[in-house]
Amino acid sequence: MHVGDKLKLVLLAILRQALAGSDTIVSSMLKTEREHRQDIVDIGRMVWQKGWVAANDGNITVRLDAERLLATPTGVSKGMMHPDDLIVCDMQGRKLTGRKAQTSELAMHLTIYNLRPDIGAVVHAHPPVSTGYASAGKPLNLALLPEVIIGLGCVPLAGYGLPGTPELTEPMLPYIPKYDAILLGNHGAVCYGEDLYKAFFRMETVEHFARISLVAELLGGAQVLPREEVQKLLEARGRYGIKARSGGEPGCPLAAEEVGGERFAVTRDELIALVSEALRAGGR
Repeated sequence: MHVGDKLKLVLLAILRQALAGSDTIVSSMLKTEREHRQDIVDIGRMVWQKGWVAANDGNITVRLDAERLLATPTGVSKGMMHPDDLIVCDMQGRKLTGRKAQTSELAMHLTIYNLRPDIGAVVHAHPPVSTGYASAGKPLNLALLPEVIIGLGCVPLAGYGLPGTPELTEPMLPYIPKYDAILLGNHGAVCYGEDLYKAFFRMETVEHFARISLVAELLGGAQVLPREEVQKLLEARGRYGIKARSGGEPGCPLAAEEVGGERFAVTRDELIALVSEALRAGGR
């Protein structure tokens, strides 16, 4: 593509986005398609190296412009991709260019792009601890870490849907407009952002949060922050220049006052005394 032709495309994208009130596609157009291809290959390798996918799991897309997506194909390890393996599709999921077939989960990406014009990239993977929570039917919704509350609010859980069908995206619809990361029941996680690196870093945050949450539970239960502290963190977003979608939706994150069940601690001697008393009361 000649420099003049590329400049025309950039100017056209700027005009379209000025009318639409978004600059996501403009930012995307500032990179060449070849640069986007290399970004996807690099991110795919990191996703694979971190153990977030196995075999041919996962998929990654980038919005090239208002009418086209760059996507990972089906049947390819995300750690072993070449830039020429990637395919270009239109916003209806039809392949425009590429030697390989498109993934059956492309509809999930298209749904996110259609509902979120501010989004420029989507990463779907199966990070083990996050997927463990999703498989246990547990969202990552406790107010535990300031960085997660500020950056994501929380990570809700969408119910299970058959991969590669509309059943997968149906449970996600209420969450996509409000959150930037979602657990998928018995499946994995999906994160999205204005560019590919933001989407990747959100996935990294989700898995890191899941690991910390699991350790806290193994150590006797997490100490959830009170609502007052959660509100302070949400209000601090402006100071950090963070534009997160979730503004403290009801129950996401859950503050200490909203967590069911009061916790209490006993010493070893107190526990022995309680058990002994219970046994005596039972006539043993």
